[in-house]
Amino acid sequence: MGKKKIVVFGASGDTGHYFVKYFCNHYSGDDFEIIASGMRDIHDFDSMGVRYVAVNITNIADFAKLPYEDIYGVVDLAGIMPARMKGYDPYKYINVNITGNLNILEYCRKTHADRILFAQSFGDIKSYAEKDPILTVNMPRKFSYTTDHTIYVMTKNFAVDMIENYHQQYGLKRFIFRLPTIYLYSPEDHYYVDGVRHKIGYRILIDKAINGEPIQVWGDPNRKKDMVYVKDFCQMLYKALFVNLSEGYYNVGTGIGISLLDQIKGIVDVFCGKKKSHISFAPNMPNAPQYIMDITPAVNDLGYKPEYDYISMLKDMKREMMKHSN
Repeated sequence: MGKKKIVVFGASGDTGHYFVKYFCNHYSGDDFEIIASGMRDIHDFDSMGVRYVAVNITNIADFAKLPYEDIYGVVDLAGIMPARMKGYDPYKYINVNITGNLNILEYCRKTHADRILFAQSFGDIKSYAEKDPILTVNMPRKFSYTTDHTIYVMTKNFAVDMIENYHQQYGLKRFIFRLPTIYLYSPEDHYYVDGVRHKIGYRILIDKAINGEPIQVWGDPNRKKDMVYVKDFCQMLYKALFVNLSEGYYNVGTGIGISLLDQIKGIVDVFCGKKKSHISFAPNMPNAPQYIMDITPAVNDLGYKPEYDYISMLKDMKREMMKHSN
């Protein structure tokens, strides 16, 4: 019997890449090995000593490239989301988030994998936060049926339901992680809003701070948001790989809200040089989102404890940025 294998789908995406690196940095044993899988042309997995397999999850034949022996776990970070979709093509959500994830579940069944970890969107519950910013794991689904995100949210929900079917019918252990915005540094600083390419909001603020340019605080400066760092999400995933449980459903976050004003002050403090950005207020502009993720189940089940507060997150993002600029 060889080493137990953990296959990470979506490893060529930003979050997946961080997780593979996190695993390599934290696992020092000899019982498990990680296999990265994705769509992009990635070369630096070799430097980590990680095997990379190019797999299009919508093509069932591609799964033959993967090992079928000694599969312990699957980390499913693969999917398509509105932030990465130019224009609007709902068929892509169906093909990738439903058919693709069904193919992953069939791979789990055929290989007798012990468990699957899946990244869900918080789009199914985030509207609750306008009345009460604290979002709990067990809130009933509630989302708009009239936006470009609707089909996306529905496909992620259905993927969760498919996983529940495989959990109950085949005994596949399942761990679902509901994600808000995951903050990280990536060389890619744009995303899509309603199918149109825009610069990521917090990257605009960081660039303004680096250049010492004025920054406006839009809307209510006191609205709070849970600012969770990608490396804390990786910690959650890592702990769920080895926890002695058969299932879990977790909100990803810190459990702490940072006001918009404090978010901007932090960016100014960490990223400004000698010239400090002047902060002004624009109360007539639209409000920023607000939400705080209740992380109690992850704390209780996984022993999760966020390692990065807001300022240490920004400082680490700055370090990651400097690495990429060298």
